[in-house]
Amino acid sequence: MPQVVVPVRYPLTKDSRRTLAEAIKIAEEDDADLTVLHVNLYQNSTRVSRAELKRAVEEAFGHVPRSRYIVRSGMLVEETILDEVAANDADVVVIGSKQASRWRKMVRRLVDDPDIERFLREELDCDIVTVSSNGAPRHSPSASED
Repeated sequence: MPQVVVPVRYPLTKDSRRTLAEAIKIAEEDDADLTVLHVNLYQNSTRVSRAELKRAVEEAFGHVPRSRYIVRSGMLVEETILDEVAANDADVVVIGSKQASRWRKMVRRLVDDPDIERFLREELDCDIVTVSSNGAPRHSPSASED
């Protein structure tokens, strides 16, 4: 069964809603399961529950079939997301352009080439969809399609 993972902020921001809308569309088109992921940072005192995340998504989009809601805790959002994407063996990861920018900074510290989409494809072998602030998706093919 295909798997789409979409990390979001809570409460849902305008960018998170755009990214989530694209992820829901992709999951429906691909007949895939959808994982909505939020990361509680250890260094923040705010904690979001799975029920709160699900309620916020359903208030914004209604019931989302074949979806599950995961809340993880971590020191670095990007690393926690990568761990979850790998654990779910995701076929598609949908991220906002702001998230892609933060990942670029993290990857730049690790490798010389800040091409986050290529790094993620090589590390995770999944498609990366980056949603811009105007809502336009940009697809990066998986490593197996290169």
